[in-house]
Amino acid sequence: MKQFNRLTLLVIYLVLPFLTIAQVGPQMRSNAASFDLCSYVLNGQTQFSRAAVFQRQVQDTFFYRQGKLELAFWPEKTAGNYQKYALRLRNSSVGDTLTLENVVPFGAGSERVYLTGLGKHPLSRAHLFRPGMKPVNVIVPDNAWHLGYADSQSSDGQKFCALTRRVAWSQQHIQRRRFETILFSGGSVTYHFWVMSYQGEWQAGLRRVFQEHYLFDLEGKTFDETLYQRADLQWIRKTYAMHLIMAWDRDFYDPKTQKYTYEEFLKKTKPLYGGDEVVGIWPNWPMLGLDQRNQWDMYRALPGGLSRLKQLAELGRKKYATKFFISYNPWDESTRWVDHHTGMSEMIEAITADGVVLDTEGKSSPERQAAADKVRPGVIMYSEGMAVPKDMEGIVSGRVHNALYYPPLLNLNKFIRPDFAIFRVAELYLEPIRREYALSMFNGYGTEVNQFRPGHPNWVEEDYRFWGRTLRVLRENSSVFTQKQFLPLLATQRDSIYVNQWPGTNKTVFTLFSLQPAGYRGPLFETPQQSAHHVVDLWNHTEIKPLEKDGRWQIPVDLEAFAQKWQGTNNEGAVGAIAIFPELLQVERKGDVLSFSASRGQTIRIWSGHPAYDQTPKEYKTTTQQIALHRVFEHPEGKFVIQLLEDGELLDERVIWVETGLARLTSQKATYFPATTVPVGMLRIPEGTFRMKVKYGDDFIPNPREYPEEELSIPAFLMDKHPVTNVQFGQFLQVSKYHPQDTTNFLRHWRGGKIPQGQEQFPVTYVSYEDAQAYARWAGKRLPTEIEWQYAAQTSDLREWPWSKDAQVKRTQQVITETLTVSKIQVDSTLCNTGNGKLYPVGSYPKGANPFGLEDLVGCVWQITNDVYSNGTNQFLILKGGSYYLPASSWWYVEGGPRELSYTQKLMRISPGFERNGTTGFRCAR
Repeated sequence: MKQFNRLTLLVIYLVLPFLTIAQVGPQMRSNAASFDLCSYVLNGQTQFSRAAVFQRQVQDTFFYRQGKLELAFWPEKTAGNYQKYALRLRNSSVGDTLTLENVVPFGAGSERVYLTGLGKHPLSRAHLFRPGMKPVNVIVPDNAWHLGYADSQSSDGQKFCALTRRVAWSQQHIQRRRFETILFSGGSVTYHFWVMSYQGEWQAGLRRVFQEHYLFDLEGKTFDETLYQRADLQWIRKTYAMHLIMAWDRDFYDPKTQKYTYEEFLKKTKPLYGGDEVVGIWPNWPMLGLDQRNQWDMYRALPGGLSRLKQLAELGRKKYATKFFISYNPWDESTRWVDHHTGMSEMIEAITADGVVLDTEGKSSPERQAAADKVRPGVIMYSEGMAVPKDMEGIVSGRVHNALYYPPLLNLNKFIRPDFAIFRVAELYLEPIRREYALSMFNGYGTEVNQFRPGHPNWVEEDYRFWGRTLRVLRENSSVFTQKQFLPLLATQRDSIYVNQWPGTNKTVFTLFSLQPAGYRGPLFETPQQSAHHVVDLWNHTEIKPLEKDGRWQIPVDLEAFAQKWQGTNNEGAVGAIAIFPELLQVERKGDVLSFSASRGQTIRIWSGHPAYDQTPKEYKTTTQQIALHRVFEHPEGKFVIQLLEDGELLDERVIWVETGLARLTSQKATYFPATTVPVGMLRIPEGTFRMKVKYGDDFIPNPREYPEEELSIPAFLMDKHPVTNVQFGQFLQVSKYHPQDTTNFLRHWRGGKIPQGQEQFPVTYVSYEDAQAYARWAGKRLPTEIEWQYAAQTSDLREWPWSKDAQVKRTQQVITETLTVSKIQVDSTLCNTGNGKLYPVGSYPKGANPFGLEDLVGCVWQITNDVYSNGTNQFLILKGGSYYLPASSWWYVEGGPRELSYTQKLMRISPGFERNGTTGFRCAR
């Protein structure tokens, strides 16, 4: 059995009364050393209470000695779910001075989670220690930097947590510092010691102390929810971007032009980060006191007076959704006297201010809020310092002060009250500050960019765009960032990568912050598996496939690397955001057609690429929609982000990819009045079923991929029996007076604008897509789509050659040199031109007709279809049927001659003059 003293027994039997004597038992006694009352640092050395020697007991107070320090411990209160004790530490030496710090309940140890100071930072020493992980620097309330917290577990699995706070001290013999207590001879300091049980992960213990009990700042009192329940004040919870600007800043007023630049500022920031929800104007300090004017007189003295400020405030709200804050200096007592609350009311009314910055104050008062409320609803009191728990009930917003220049990673004030609107103060003048913006998103709150210090460095715009990415995550998911279920620092598979979980009613968001310069890609954390939900990376805008194991999801992440030189600066780190959404969006892409709908929500937004404030998405209703991407977006390739929103809140997100260089059908089939009779030269193509299968030519310029996979039902239509001839095209020119804008190569084979003798019935060539369309419109027809041409040619039996379903046509390789081969066609020359290089009159091969009666389908001229494809870089037409020309000296050539009916050839689009050639013609449909 391990040795233990009477102070250890106190912990077992007194500090942990939740355990019965039977539960403690021999096994508990054997682990007694793990139940220290506390540890503390004395003159730089860590001490554990187990080493203290029992001195005496006076009623319920136990006295111990540990070197020059006397410890007294007694019970104070037993409540429904916690017990409270007092621990007094006294310097019992004569003439010696002791420095006491880091009083940790249960004792600091690697086996437990605890919170105490680390290092010697003058403002920010609090760190959260977790077993096996590096300690995390955290922000705690300004009246509690000295606190100690720890959890512990009994041998039978019961979990406990405890908090220590400095509450009393002898007045004459000590010196209190932010983290330390200096004990002179005879000096003493008292800590309260609260103990309670909890269930679940370690965060549940922290929640008991911080969120449920407000660090016992309100002990014996219920938190007054009045301000938080006011609907008119809740807008600040969804506010994440704020600027505080001095009245002489060039972003507010230009002394050279004597004009306000406020609107220019609002306009230029909108595309960078979506603009500010709040701008506060500061015309007083450091000029206040130069003369007798008080703080409100300084506003009146601005150009145009209060009426002009009112115009600016109204302009910002109406045009840019930006509210207007003024400042209040409670220390202004020596200038022209006006009752402070009266002056505040008058200024709010005259300017229509939406909020008041409380200079030097970490709290508000009922009188200040009442001064605003009597003028207009919804006016926010915004404290310069972060309100401590006992003051939170009197104010709903405040700052993480920039006195903490290099802010700690985790802000536990957010854990205390997630619906308290926090803003981290950031300054532009010194260095890039991506870490500031990243940590604001990680902690689920806003940023106040403070421009009081002069300087607009050239990196500001780049940083603002980064800020915009973080703001979009915050703004579009604001509902989760005010929920009490916030769970900090989930367990991760890699240290120095941190994850906060923000559960909401219909979605869960995880914010990530990485201190790994090399970046990270792979599984990082676990969460329960959710049916009918999916996972989206909101930072990179990609859909994630989680790994499934034992009913849980392992979430893989992709975090950026950053330059190692930025470590330890306000430009270090990488950030991320993951969301689990219910599957509300239905999205499908087939070729160029995107279909989408949603089962709920207001608006569907579609972005080409990442959402950004300098881009404008396309917006649609949630009913079933279909769009052709090329008609909506200029160059539709790469990533498309589809978002479902309701009142600005993101409900679901899907991401699709359009492969780079993918050929998408961009043309539309022309529609005219249906034919009542079959015109001369056309044949009726009966309705039928058809399954499209295509063979391609060279794929250097990617061929179309998105042909329908299902069997198609083709309605009846008409098709020209032969390709359009020279004489038919000549009639069109004579009657319509058609003259193309680009005449290059137009009917180049004609002589002096006339058809060469003997070629009247030859297929017309040297015509462009536009020429063919013009003819078809004149004739009351249109160009056939590729599907129509191929169905009319192949029929429902999917024949590869017109004349027989079972026809065997060989395309053999003829050796030209040792390294070069070309194709040679073996086909009956009575059925079609086999590629002899000579064009002929249409109808010369009647034996080559297909079952519908169509002739000259192969080996005549390449036949233009209606289909135009774009791959984002270039466009091309679809040609069918092959031609009379078959080059034979290189396999690099287009493979001409008669081609299988399923064969597809591209004609690259440059200009009509370039496209016109001697092997390409067309036939029409109707």
